[in-house]
This record gives sequence, structure tokens and C-alpha cells, in this order.
Amino acid sequence: MSVLAIDAGNSKTDVAVVAADGTVVAAARGGGFQPPRVGVREAVDVLADVVGRAFAQAGVDTVEHVSACLANADLPVEERELAAEVRRRGWSAADRVEVHNDTFAVLRAGLLEDAEPRGVAVVCGAGVNCVGMLPDGRTARFPAIGKISGDWGGGGGLAEEALWFAARAEDGRGEPTALMRALPAHFGLGSMYALIEAMHLGRIPVARRHECTPVLFAVAAEGDAVARGLVERMAEEIVAMSVVALRRLDLLEAEVPVLLGGAVLAARHALLDSTIRELLSSRAPKAHPRVVTEPPVLGAVLLGLDAVGAPPGGYTKARGHYAR
Repeated sequence: MSVLAIDAGNSKTDVAVVAADGTVVAAARGGGFQPPRVGVREAVDVLADVVGRAFAQAGVDTVEHVSACLANADLPVEERELAAEVRRRGWSAADRVEVHNDTFAVLRAGLLEDAEPRGVAVVCGAGVNCVGMLPDGRTARFPAIGKISGDWGGGGGLAEEALWFAARAEDGRGEPTALMRALPAHFGLGSMYALIEAMHLGRIPVARRHECTPVLFAVAAEGDAVARGLVERMAEEIVAMSVVALRRLDLLEAEVPVLLGGAVLAARHALLDSTIRELLSSRAPKAHPRVVTEPPVLGAVLLGLDAVGAPPGGYTKARGHYAR
């Protein structure tokens, strides 16, 4: 019995073929997974290229079970649609396909107790999302599709907020902030007006706007009130999602991990990290926050091993492979 594990993010896709005893027999990496931009079938075509290379390396045409953790699978209806398309590819000889939002990969990878997958994970990368899981299969989740679903922040959101406050500081509508000088300086420009013009006219590509986020954290670390306020609000959002997920799963009074993943949280910015821990200690005092350093594809592997009833040693072997 074998598992095809897929972790597909916006910028890259990791695939592994894993035996039921936890041996990783093949691995491959490919491009990003963006069904909202290119369509479901075309996005799964990107996966098919990576899966094909992994299958060739493993010397197989199919596996028993497919465990896919996919970015942009934010709603259950999207998971079902993507699962149908993955199933259509015939990668599982037994037609066994499970599709999860990619936040579940971070959650499962960070749960060190493999017999009891219980806890909450928050991912703060380009956006922000939170999920929770219990051993009986119950989950807690949010739509996490932007402002229309009540979300705030993430790397992209923080960059937009930093630009907004900096623009208003320069033209006099807003309060003073060092972001007014730091953001244009990062792009080699002398004013927010020049930065606004360059972004609007495409001289600075939209893809580079994420560079504003580390500038925000650097300015916050120097004590700027506006920047600090944005970082502290991000911490509030992360803790709010965590507490709601814990409450939904009746875990608010239990000793469980709150796992922190994604590029923004993995950077371990001191103010963000300390504020999250301080807020959690008062609102969910038994929760144990931990930054996840394991690769998300390990989470997809472990979810697959859960599904095929792998022996305990299988989890240890899989974790050992990705600890290298």
C-alpha cells in the first residue's frame, strides 16, 4: 500500500510517493497551484506534471491513496471540486482521494503526537488562515478568502496597510510614521508620491509589494507607533482565530498545541511572536504555541499515513526523512 502526498502552495508544489511503512520512495517539486487564476483543470495539470515525475522516479503508475493539501481550497465545495478533478486523473488505483486546504498540512506536520492529531494551526503567509483538528475527524475552519469573509492581514494585507498609512502620513491626512520614508527608500525612491506613481504605472510590479511587509516589521522594531499598531493587530487576529477554533472543538481548556506557520510567522519577528504568546497566555492559558519548522509536505504525508493505517514506526520514518 502506498500514498501520493501533495502539498501545493501558491508559489510551489511538493509531491512525495510514500510506502505504508513511511519510506519516501520518490519526491518532486514544481510550480505554484492557482486555480482561481487559471481554472481547476489547468491548475491540476500543474500537479500532473510533478506527479508524473514522482511516479517515474518511484517506478509506479498509481498508488493506493492520494493525500492532497492544496492552496485555494478554502471552502468545502472547492475541496470537493478539486477532489473530483484529482480523482479523474486516476492516480489512485482504489479511487481513494482526500483533498484538504493546505493549512491542514501545516497542522498535521506540526502535531508531534501522531496517534492523537489534536490541535489548531494558524498560517500567516500571503494571507491568513486557521484550522483545527480532533482525532475523531472533526475540524474547525474559516472561509479565509479575504475581507468578504472577515479576514484581515497576512503578508499581503500588512503590505497594503503599511502603504496606506505611509501615503496618508506624507500628504497630511494621517498621523506621522517612519513608514513614509522607509517604504520608498526600500525601492530606491525619495517619496511616497514617487512610490505610488511607480506602483500605479507598473514600474514596480505588483508581485514586489510583498517586500513592504519586512520593511513594516523593521520600522515596528524601531518603535514606530503606527507600525507597531499594525503588528499588534496582526497578533490579535491570529489569536482571535486560534481561540475561536479551540472553542469550536471544545479545546479551550485543554493542553493542546497552537501551531504557527507561514512565512510571516516563521520569520519569528520579536514583537509579533511575543504579542501572540502574551495574548494566548491570557485567553487560552493551556494552549502551547509553537512555530512549525517542518515542511508542509510532511503534513500531507502524515495525513496519508493516517488514512492507510500506517504502523507507528511509519510516522517516525517519514519524519526522519524530512528532518534531514
